[in-house]
Amino acid sequence: MSYEKTLVSWLMMDGWQVFLPVLDNGHCTDILISDGPHFYRIQVKTIENNSSQVVHNQWLDKNVDVVVYFARTSNWGVIAPAFTEKKRSLDHPKHRKFIQSRKGFLREFHQF
Repeated sequence: MSYEKTLVSWLMMDGWQVFLPVLDNGHCTDILISDGPHFYRIQVKTIENNSSQVVHNQWLDKNVDVVVYFARTSNWGVIAPAFTEKKRSLDHPKHRKFIQSRKGFLREFHQF
């Protein structure tokens, strides 16, 4: 199962309305979620197994709200709110590390 589908199922089980763009067309949105009045754009990426890894901001002018990184060869991930720097370490204080489970992800996701 892809990480996008995993994330979709976790968010749906949490009560979010989840939308999957049919055509990305440069908007850099993998998943669009809503709680009713608000919408949030999520980009999903995979990373190597290194929490001090530096990630590059490819979404600076794309209105992405959150990037969710999944470690390919481990059981953790990182939730990163949109940032304005060109690059940032995954272990930045504003990022939330989670265990790759619905409960682990949602606990950290709700901290935003």
